[in-house]
Amino acid sequence: MNEKKKGIILAGGTGSRLYPLTKITNKHLLPVYNKPMIFYPLGTLKSMGINDICIVSGGEHIDDFVRLLGSGLEFEVKLTYKIQDGSKGIAHALLQAEEFVKNDEKIAVILGDNIFEKVEAPLNIFSDDNAYIYLKEIENPERFGVAKLSNEGNVIEILEKPKNPPSKFAVTGLYIYPSDVFNFIKTLKPSQRGELEITDVNNWYIKQGRLKAVFIEGFWSDAGTFNSLLESTLFASKRQNK
Repeated sequence: MNEKKKGIILAGGTGSRLYPLTKITNKHLLPVYNKPMIFYPLGTLKSMGINDICIVSGGEHIDDFVRLLGSGLEFEVKLTYKIQDGSKGIAHALLQAEEFVKNDEKIAVILGDNIFEKVEAPLNIFSDDNAYIYLKEIENPERFGVAKLSNEGNVIEILEKPKNPPSKFAVTGLYIYPSDVFNFIKTLKPSQRGELEITDVNNWYIKQGRLKAVFIEGFWSDAGTFNSLLESTLFASKRQNK
């Protein structure tokens, strides 16, 4: 497998938890301190050495992203845009980028509302045949997918928003996948909420014995609620004004 790196930013959805801020604009265009939210995942991918990036969003907002980011020249990246029709889940959004990825390429996938202080990319992460998830230890993991860990620290299952979390390790919105992820997504059936779930994708890689976890330090937020958007803004303000 070659080591050419590609990244995908998933920036769709309705942003219902941030209504009415999202009544007339996409959540990922809202300000986080002095930058539009999407600048942060874009910067995370760049920090991982990725400069060929696809942005997936709904058709009603894709023009706004193009006006904001253009070809990517200003950010020293190459940008491609894909449209997701409807809010059908994270895995469905990822599937829209299938043509962007070649058969032997691995991809870094990041949710457009995820803000990281720092991200490490372990050796071979873009050259082996494994999938990777990034985990963060937090106090309220029940809002997210939560990793169940073995005694050796390996992920043995991911539970989506469990009432009784098996650990404090939340699955953040940053994933590394081999290109066979698309073939599996095509076999998925919608969940009870009518979406193709990324947790099902990750659990499939666990069953294959091909999922590894990277444990992150420093600040992380999904910026998808009023409180987490405020936390992200305060973090960005402190970092910019050091």
